Parts: sequence; structure tokens; C-alpha cells
Amino acid sequence: MPPVSSQGRNIWTKRIDRAAELAQRNPWAKEVLEFYSRILQFQKELPEGSRSGAAPPEKAALRRSLDLDESARSFAGLIVMITKHGPPKLAEEAGRFHGSSSTQVRGLLEQWLEMAHPPDEGSSFFARVLLQPQAERLAQASGFAPDPVAGNKCPYCQSDPQLAVIRPEGDGGKRLLLCSLCQSEWEFRRILCPACGEQHHEKLPRYSAEGISTVRVEACEVCRSYLKSVDMTVDGLAVPVVDEIATAPLDLWAAEQGFRKIQLNLMGF
Repeated sequence: MPPVSSQGRNIWTKRIDRAAELAQRNPWAKEVLEFYSRILQFQKELPEGSRSGAAPPEKAALRRSLDLDESARSFAGLIVMITKHGPPKLAEEAGRFHGSSSTQVRGLLEQWLEMAHPPDEGSSFFARVLLQPQAERLAQASGFAPDPVAGNKCPYCQSDPQLAVIRPEGDGGKRLLLCSLCQSEWEFRRILCPACGEQHHEKLPRYSAEGISTVRVEACEVCRSYLKSVDMTVDGLAVPVVDEIATAPLDLWAAEQGFRKIQLNLMGF
């Protein structure tokens, strides 16, 4: 199998280290972050896939370039890990897929890729764990420069955004969206709902919680959707995909207020 690049390993190590740091700092997130660390370690060790070269610079081409057979071969190892270390509900879900053939797993992955919001959230978890690392490598290797004024779908793979990232720019910060599949970032206007396009500032409230300074809820009163943003101008050491998962209380609060998340994260909230 092709070796994993040192740069690729560094990305996963950085995420694993951040999860350990936040687990120590935030007792309420310790359990979910310890399990997420196991997922990250599993993803770090996945093979790159025999077709993980540069994806064509066309919308959704990245999805067609994924090596589903390679991902299917890693499925059994994922089931073993989840059965041993996963929370009871997920371990039970893993048992449902125990013994699935490579053909069956490939069909599951194909079905997930074809559906923007699959009804079976259990299979969605397994598909994302297996496909995200390969999709991320493809996006990084593509050499594709997305439109600086991209829309609300990932310009690399047309997936929904998982969260927003505020990165330093001049005396302030610019807003980017982070893809729920290939983890790519693309610039997006600060005052604009990624779900419905609402532009009025007063209808796009932002909520924060005491003790959580880096992550906040960005909501829309029109379509009642939200996503969380990770502000790198507040904490330059934040790792967006990890910090977002470490702040589940914000998701619980948003759900209680009647908001619906644009895209659930890998842990299902």
C-alpha cells in the first residue's frame, strides 16, 4: 500500500494531541474525546487507497475518485474497534454489520455518497470514518483552486459544511466553512446563512457560553438552522474539527431552542 506522508501523519497527530488536551481541560467532554481519539488513531492508520492521486478539478469529482474497495477492506477492523471501545448504542449498531461482505460494505458506502442526508445515521457514522481520510488526501492533492466566492457546498466534493472557522486576517478575521467530508475550507461571507442565504444581521444571531470562548453557535432565525464556529483569533492553537466536537453542550442548547444543525459531526451531534 502507498505510504502515508509525514505531512498527513502530522495532521492526525495534531488532532489526537488536541483531543487529549481538551479532554483534560474539560471534564464534561472527556468521555466523548477519548472515544474520538480512538477514531482518529484508526483513521490515521488507514491506507491511502490505490486511486488516491489528484482528483479532477470538477464539482463532485472527488467523490467519484474515492477508492471504495480499499475502504471496504478496512471495515472489519473498524467494527472490531467500535465493538470493543464504542458506546453501547454504537457497539450494538456495529454488531448489526458484523460479517458483512466487501460487496455489501461497498454498497453501503456508495449509498451514503449518493444521499446528502441518509436516513440511517448508524451507517452514516461508519461511512464517514472510512471515507473522510481518503477524501481529505484527495482534496489536498488535487491542486484545485476553488472559486474565492464559493457557495454553501464544498467546492471540492459538494458536501455540506460541518462548521465555520474564523481565521485571522488583518485586524479581524475571515469566515471559512469546513467540509463535512473532505475537511477542506473555503471562504464564505460573515453575514450570510449557509443554509438559506439569509443576509439580515438581526436574523443571524450568534450565541456563546460562559467558559467556552473559542466556539459559538451561529444560527438563523429564518430557517432555524445553525452551525458552530471555531474562532482562531481567540485561540490560535485550536484544531477546528476537534474543538467543535469538544463543545457538545452548545449543540444540546441549540436543539433545545429549536435549531437544527446543518450537518451533524462525526460523533452524531
